[in-house]
Amino acid sequence: MPKGKSNHKIKRRRWTFSLDAAEAEEVLLMGDFNNWSPEKHPMRKDENGMWNKAVMLAPGGYEYKFLVDGQWREDPRNEHLCPNCFGTYNSIINLSKD
Repeated sequence: MPKGKSNHKIKRRRWTFSLDAAEAEEVLLMGDFNNWSPEKHPMRKDENGMWNKAVMLAPGGYEYKFLVDGQWREDPRNEHLCPNCFGTYNSIINLSKD
């Protein structure tokens, strides 16, 4: 008996990344959810100097960092870190299926 295709779609969630960097000229959000691409998720600065980017993500764990004017930064508002292959750390988030 052939298996039919499942109509069950993975529910993605909107997650907003934020960084307080009023002095920055450019902030890029990079992580394993966008293959660490600098083109995929440029962030926007609001009137208070906070950079924000909303991304739709499937449940699971993700590593990410901010590239601020060419310098890598972990997320200072997220204490969850893991070591990377460059001898520094990446910030991590885990999104549940809720």
